Amino acid sequence: MLRPIALFFLLAACSDSREVLDELPNSSLAGAPRAEVPESRMDAPVARAVTIGEDGPRLDACGGMGQVARAGATGLPLRAAPFGDAKILASLAEGDRAYICTRSIDQKWLGVVLAPTPPADNGAEAADCGVSSPVDRKQAYDGPCVSGWLASAYVRLIAG
Repeated sequence: MLRPIALFFLLAACSDSREVLDELPNSSLAGAPRAEVPESRMDAPVARAVTIGEDGPRLDACGGMGQVARAGATGLPLRAAPFGDAKILASLAEGDRAYICTRSIDQKWLGVVLAPTPPADNGAEAADCGVSSPVDRKQAYDGPCVSGWLASAYVRLIAG
């Protein structure tokens, strides 16, 4: 009988009633002021880079090509992150093409790099986005072409 009581007092002596948040510094620098937190995700500037090279170093950085289908009168929005509230970066028309580089976990969004339109000048070639050849590792796309996220239900796979 004495043992359980002694154990109880030993554990009670080790407990601390202070809150964990009271012990944490305000930021990575102790004593720095805490930044204001937006009320909702809509208030925050959220973006998620498109990842290239997911298929490994022997395959193209973006493994497929897609074409916009059923875009509607206003076009298909290219978003900064894979969710419907993310900032719209561009609007794609019916038939526009994009390199498909990655997918969201729920498969509802495609991370894409927009295929450049060929210039109207004769003999000129479209810009190279740098995704049609392998890259050595998985990485965020930082090339010259526009990248973002499209709703996968409106993109038809045409190559890859």
